[in-house]
Amino acid sequence: MNLENYKHIIWDWNGTILNDVDLCVEIINSLLTSRNLPAIDKVRYKEIFTIPVKNYYAKLNFDFIREPFELLGKIWMEQYELRKYECSLYDGVVDLLEKIKLRGIGQSILSAYSQSTLENLVEHFGLTEYFSYVVGLDNIYAASKLHLGRDLMGKLGNGKGETLVIGDTLHDFEVAKEIGADCILVSYGHQDRKRLSSVGVKVIDSLAELL
Repeated sequence: MNLENYKHIIWDWNGTILNDVDLCVEIINSLLTSRNLPAIDKVRYKEIFTIPVKNYYAKLNFDFIREPFELLGKIWMEQYELRKYECSLYDGVVDLLEKIKLRGIGQSILSAYSQSTLENLVEHFGLTEYFSYVVGLDNIYAASKLHLGRDLMGKLGNGKGETLVIGDTLHDFEVAKEIGADCILVSYGHQDRKRLSSVGVKVIDSLAELL
């Protein structure tokens, strides 16, 4: 798959550009252990994490009758916001974004992360110049970004085969399929290679493979 075949690349953010998997595991474990639920390791996390995030919480046996998902999600996000700057970019991200930019290919971010925080982090890491659009949700509950993908594709105005989605979850594949884009998934993010390989698209283990 040659990147130069595309007019535009749509990047996922969390787990694809931003290395936040370890932090996400730490925070969910703090919620689990404080409720006398068993903690999970990174391997298990990548086996069960999914979007909508509510379904992932259900797999962890949180009691939504006792504590609604909306409350649990708010508690989780408050902890994440306090610690988000502990995260780093994955190795090679900036170099890759620069090389793609120099090849005249447009780039955007499409994320299930909340819009304002997404913009703040993109700016914090000095990446704003690389993206035509930075698109996130208007809430913290990471339900779906399909509607955002449709809106973004409308703005880009690209035809079939002219746009590539790069992400780390099956939801990124669902978005690509919905908007008529090609898709590459990365195995180092929030879902494991076994799950990602099940949909039949190219799965890579590092960003270096893209070039």
